[in-house]
Amino acid sequence: MVKRNALTAALFALILAAVQVGAQTPAAAGQAPPLLGAFADNFTLLDPPVPAPLETFAALDGARVRLADFKGRVVVLNFWATWCAPCIREMPSLDRLQAALEDRGLAVLAVSIDRGGAKVIRPFAKRLGLEHLGLYHDDMGALFRAFGVTGLPTTFLIDPRGQIVGAYPGPAEWDGPEARALIEYYLDRPAGAATVKTGG
Repeated sequence: MVKRNALTAALFALILAAVQVGAQTPAAAGQAPPLLGAFADNFTLLDPPVPAPLETFAALDGARVRLADFKGRVVVLNFWATWCAPCIREMPSLDRLQAALEDRGLAVLAVSIDRGGAKVIRPFAKRLGLEHLGLYHDDMGALFRAFGVTGLPTTFLIDPRGQIVGAYPGPAEWDGPEARALIEYYLDRPAGAATVKTGG
């Protein structure tokens, strides 16, 4: 199990080096993001959050996409591959999460690093019965590198302002109560609100 300090040092080394980090002003009042169960041990909360990288990635139809295209929505950004067994285990929970919270403004983006692209991803998704996920392909590996990902699966949480608020290395039950409590915290906040600092 990767602890927070180790994850911060390894997973975000490239992000923090590559992104201009402006000072974030915490909200004057309110609750800190809830980190419960496995998320208390494995989710790294960035304080302050950092802007999401600008690199493009591809929709399955070949259209170029940026994370900025999803500004105004809470984004769960999952890096995965069809050959990654833990990724395969968690994909149905990501699909259920998207189905449950899409109407509230959630966008779950499953970004594959498979070399085969759509030819590999489409039959995989059909086999698993994935019907709600936004499926994408990091065909040039630019987004993967910009986020400094060190293993699969790795999932980042991005707030409606386009700021990376944290990350979870490894598989999780994304439609479970612990994950939903964290995600709904950001869904329920005003779009311009900063994250409340945790003090530690």
